[in-house]
Amino acid sequence: MNKKRVDAYLVCGGDYHDMDFARLELLKLLGEHMHIRVKVSDSFNDIDAICDSDFLITYTCNVVPSSEQSKRLKAWLNAGNRWLALHGTNSICRFLGFDPVCVGTPREAPEFMEMLGSQFLAHPPLCDFKVEITDPSHELTKGLKPFETFDELYLSEFYGKHECLLHTHFNGDVPDFEEGNIWNDDEKRPVMYINNHEKGQVLYLTLGHCRGTYDMQPLMEEYPDVERCSWELDVFYELLRRGINWCSAKT
Repeated sequence: MNKKRVDAYLVCGGDYHDMDFARLELLKLLGEHMHIRVKVSDSFNDIDAICDSDFLITYTCNVVPSSEQSKRLKAWLNAGNRWLALHGTNSICRFLGFDPVCVGTPREAPEFMEMLGSQFLAHPPLCDFKVEITDPSHELTKGLKPFETFDELYLSEFYGKHECLLHTHFNGDVPDFEEGNIWNDDEKRPVMYINNHEKGQVLYLTLGHCRGTYDMQPLMEEYPDVERCSWELDVFYELLRRGINWCSAKT
């Protein structure tokens, strides 16, 4: 028997990342499911289509819905839908200076960030770090083992109560960010968590930085490296597959 059709919406766009690469990889994963049909955009502007979808996936940076779109998204979540939010979805980044580099992360979209459960504030330079399994009994993490990755170690401000599934540790200063000197404690740094909204849920996974030659324009003409980070790990694709299955199973 064929499975019931499930409609997904993918928002993939914004600054400082190789959105073409991320979009293609996510579409290939969605394409493993014949019953999932996908609409794609680089913004939240088609909010009607998003709210008609069964689940949402976002991979963005500096892409924020309007206040009215945020209200629609919150109502859609509260009704019982699921949202897989990836990497920079909770990021608003503004370059405040270049010598030295200083990046601000203004709180310009509180409704949106509270919906996601966090706002990105800083990360050290790309580095190796260990991802620990916070809840090994959850369906999204069951059977996984701690793993090493080379990626952006996200440091965020959190809102409300979340269910942490994966975490890492960081204690130190991050000089390139305006709020880079507030991370001198031994708190767990969530890597994947669930934020509940009445009947609906957001699953946030911070891993998955990627950048190519032209992704820092107009700040620089050509970026010197091609960065794929956790996209080079089988376990990252496993987490993405589990996230897609988790989202589509709710419908």
